[in-house]
Amino acid sequence: MSEGTHTVTARGSATSVIFKAACPQCRGRFELAAGALRLAIGASHRTTFYSFTCPDCGTAVRKPAGERIVELLTGGGVRTLRLHSTV
Repeated sequence: MSEGTHTVTARGSATSVIFKAACPQCRGRFELAAGALRLAIGASHRTTFYSFTCPDCGTAVRKPAGERIVELLTGGGVRTLRLHSTV
């Protein structure tokens, strides 16, 4: 599934979903279990993103997450943090 300049795909059953990801720093391509990803859902598309640590180079990666990516990640068991703004 492509969104912008990155791709997130998932395969497997609900209990063992594997996500394909890529690192913008080292250009490595790899598969990650749901436990290796984090999803933050904010009030806007600018504050909604997923993150992981590249297993090849150790870079902390943060990428935007649109509606479809949010659906894939939450459906695949990725831990989700809901961000709330303070007024």
